[in-house]
Amino acid sequence: QVHLVESGGGLVQPGGSLRLSCAASGSIYRINAMGWYRQAPGKLRELVSTVTSGGNTNYADSVKDRFTISRDNAKNAVYLQMNGLKPEDTAVYYCNANIKRSRYDSTSDYWGQGTQVTVSS
Repeated sequence: QVHLVESGGGLVQPGGSLRLSCAASGSIYRINAMGWYRQAPGKLRELVSTVTSGGNTNYADSVKDRFTISRDNAKNAVYLQMNGLKPEDTAVYYCNANIKRSRYDSTSDYWGQGTQVTVSS
């Protein structure tokens, strides 16, 4: 089994900052891309940011220059530093990882349980 556990969500005022963390554990041979997605009420889940095992990053236009993704391969962890938060960033944020469980397995996508981020005054 593989588990992704997120932490770091909460309530913050507009313009504030939060740092989300996600750690993968369990039967893991290799982790490829890791990333963050979010889903606001009544909306589809959308990509926020991804990072490859080699450190290449990708961001949604709406968060560029405000959010920074990073990962620690030794800890099987990914982080999202969110600065300049806006009310429209309010959503449940989900960690995602593309994982190969053994050298003989194909890769699969795994998801965390989600962490709520609320930006409000």
